[in-house]
Amino acid sequence: MPKKLYKIEQGRVFCGVCGGIGDYLNLDHNIVRLLAVLISVFTAAFPMLIAYIVMACILPAKSQTF
Repeated sequence: MPKKLYKIEQGRVFCGVCGGIGDYLNLDHNIVRLLAVLISVFTAAFPMLIAYIVMACILPAKSQTF
């Protein structure tokens, strides 16, 4: 079964995007969240914020996927 990118519902902080990326890449969700914050800080927050909002709108929730 191929891997699918989705938002998580349990254990999410905002929209569940970083948790879904963590599941997809087999990484701890907190590491993905930390990397997202660091990228946001070093790119003046705007590009990461736009990417996060777009992914939050586009990605299906895990309960809708499975």
